Amino acid sequence: MVAVTALALTSGAATAAESGWKMGKPRLTTPWTNQVSPTNALPEYPRPQLVRENWQNLNGVWEFAGAAPGEVPPFGEKLAEKILVPYPTESALSGIQRHEDFMWYRRTFTVPRNWNVGKDNTLRINFGAVDYKAKVYVNGKQVAAHQGGYGAFSADVTSALKPKGEQEIIVGVEDRTDATWQPVGKQRRVPDRGIFYEGASGIWQTVWMEPVAAKHIGTLGMVPDLESSTLKLTVDTGGNSGLAVEAVVRDGRKVVSRSKASAAGTISLPVPKAKLWSPDSPFLYDLDVELKDGRRTVDKVSSYFGMREFGTAKGADGKLRFTLNGKILFLQSTLDQGYWPDGIYTAPTDQALRFDLEQHKVLGFNTVRKHIKTEPDRWYHHADKLGLLVWQDMPSMRTGGRPPVDAQRQFKAELKELVEQKKNWTSIVGYVPFNEGWAEWSREETGQVAESVKAQDPTRLVNAHSGVNCCDSLGDSGKGDVLDWHAYPGPAKPMPDAKRISIDGEHGGYGLEVKDHMWFGEGHAYEMVKDQATLNSRYVQNQRDVLASAQSCGISGSIYTQITDVEHEVNGFFTYDRQVKKMDFAQVRAVNQAIIRNADGSGSGAPDPGPGTPGIGGVHAYKFDEGTGSSAKDSVGTAHATLTNAQWAGGVEGGALAFAGNGQADTGANLVDTAGSYSVSAWAKLDEASGAFQTVVSQDTGRDSAFFLQYSGQDQRWAMSFVGLRALSPEKPEVGRWYHLTGVRDAKAGTLSLYVDGTKVASQNACSAAPSTGHTVIGRGQYGGQQVDFLRGAVDDVRLYDRPLSDAEVATLAKRD
Repeated sequence: MVAVTALALTSGAATAAESGWKMGKPRLTTPWTNQVSPTNALPEYPRPQLVRENWQNLNGVWEFAGAAPGEVPPFGEKLAEKILVPYPTESALSGIQRHEDFMWYRRTFTVPRNWNVGKDNTLRINFGAVDYKAKVYVNGKQVAAHQGGYGAFSADVTSALKPKGEQEIIVGVEDRTDATWQPVGKQRRVPDRGIFYEGASGIWQTVWMEPVAAKHIGTLGMVPDLESSTLKLTVDTGGNSGLAVEAVVRDGRKVVSRSKASAAGTISLPVPKAKLWSPDSPFLYDLDVELKDGRRTVDKVSSYFGMREFGTAKGADGKLRFTLNGKILFLQSTLDQGYWPDGIYTAPTDQALRFDLEQHKVLGFNTVRKHIKTEPDRWYHHADKLGLLVWQDMPSMRTGGRPPVDAQRQFKAELKELVEQKKNWTSIVGYVPFNEGWAEWSREETGQVAESVKAQDPTRLVNAHSGVNCCDSLGDSGKGDVLDWHAYPGPAKPMPDAKRISIDGEHGGYGLEVKDHMWFGEGHAYEMVKDQATLNSRYVQNQRDVLASAQSCGISGSIYTQITDVEHEVNGFFTYDRQVKKMDFAQVRAVNQAIIRNADGSGSGAPDPGPGTPGIGGVHAYKFDEGTGSSAKDSVGTAHATLTNAQWAGGVEGGALAFAGNGQADTGANLVDTAGSYSVSAWAKLDEASGAFQTVVSQDTGRDSAFFLQYSGQDQRWAMSFVGLRALSPEKPEVGRWYHLTGVRDAKAGTLSLYVDGTKVASQNACSAAPSTGHTVIGRGQYGGQQVDFLRGAVDDVRLYDRPLSDAEVATLAKRD
């Protein structure tokens, strides 16, 4: 890469006092907080894949003022406050430390005479990102408008410039955060002491200017092709025709190849005997590109690329898995939110920006999920150089409800912009349009969005919906390259299908409070622990479960929550201020590396569970025909059930048990081998069908039921469920009507199915479950170690089987004599 020289800011070496800027008071300080000043606000070159020699950084102290809707831009007026760009207004580093729905930024600049602007060159002003709507004015003339808080944009301001002297730039910004349907990620106007955080408004990435020829290189498109050992290069010349490109590929100082071709179309640059990029060997080639008009060079840029290829292949166990450069690789990742206590959305320094990524490598990870946020280009550049693969999320709209049509269109436009601007980074392995159903509006359109992203960038994977089993999800669209479930503490265990690999998209979340290093002075997590030793042991065991899931279920990756604490969440490897390591990093690295080594697709898959006991009588059965007493007879075995708060009632045939929301029939034994295949059937009717869960049959584990044959209050449907996974009936049950329910777990096929009245109505892809030694129970479930989901209704003819029943057998069971 050519040497880059940044010209000094017009403010010179002004101190904070001279500039009028004063840092706010952060609740927590990072090791880099006090390195920030008006003279070194992210001074590094901001666009590493399209570098020009001449540029000037416009970060630093700007004038600032809150504004009213429709207010006229304050041309020629000094604004009352000072803000340090590019830190969000809500951050301590900005010096403002509050939110404004509308705001003005103002500063002056001068154009170096040797740039020949207005003669040989134009002047472009570039913005890394402004949240959310921005209008840019130079000397009173609007030169740009952009909507979207995560995309870069630029403006040719040449026509607005004065012949000489100081030039005025004003940026007007509107950011209403979650008061609208704009994509916001985790930002909230009022943080919830949960999983949503402070807002980050205004200019939050570097602003800079550069002289650019009228005929110039707008963007580069770079696609490595390992089969032909070439780089497919496209050069955007802004519609200018008749131009040529000269490109040089270099390995350090060594020239690998030189190519010259028309700038129109795709150019194949030879990369003979290519050195492949991988997490273990993140080799990058340098690329110099000159744009020629005849013999004259009109523009030249430097860039870089890595030779690598993403794909899928079946392992020795027959399950579809992720491949890097044709070889199976397990994607061992953390969830990375990209938040900072001093800069919120913006890391205080470039060293800080790189730090979290470096620690991923120290901890033995090879992948990072950039969660519902984007980052400045330099973050991806660091990932490229360090050898970290990146799952790139699309920042979501707010949660709660479904977005209107205009918001849907804007979301898709911003997603298209994201893919276009990120698709050259070597490290990005795939895109994630939706998370847990947040602001999802249509399952079918989720699939269409995934297909659109794939068409836009076919070289990467598309994970249509991370956590498709969770929360507000509208269900699996069946599209994309990845099936992704969430489970806390997990791990999630989705099995790949014929066309999609599977990953555990979020798990873990073990929390530990560290005094004096918490945003709120206290915190929460998915599971809190008492000390570091417990945290270490819980993490290691959880990761061993990840390896077991990779070997038996075929998951191709896992994502642990998370690299650092964030605000009220205290489940990081580091505290939020990056001051304290919360785990033994050597232990973490050892287990992480063991997963990557051993999750190679050679697992034997699910064991053959055997044929089980023939017949439809079951291995245990409860007819409930006694009509009296405090126990129900097991008519096949000896596991008679003890009754609590249960009433004898009339059933489908003979008697039944009725429950009023506080009773159970405890068999006193472990009747189902939940690590193998089994079936559970029962007649059931509900006295109410509200938003509360109600369980017909389950089996305790001490924490959560190993399975639930249930009414899912969240979905208002019958369900056969594991925690985080439900096979659901298509319709809401009628109150007072008897239904025949059968849940079938087929361990060999890896499925969980629900039958209603003898017909299969749903089936879910589900890997092996952990063995359970708890009691089989009728009338309630277990969750978080508590007895929950008590039935309000009646149960008759409960049967349990040690094998998966066939469709015909279930149909027979559901017939009334």
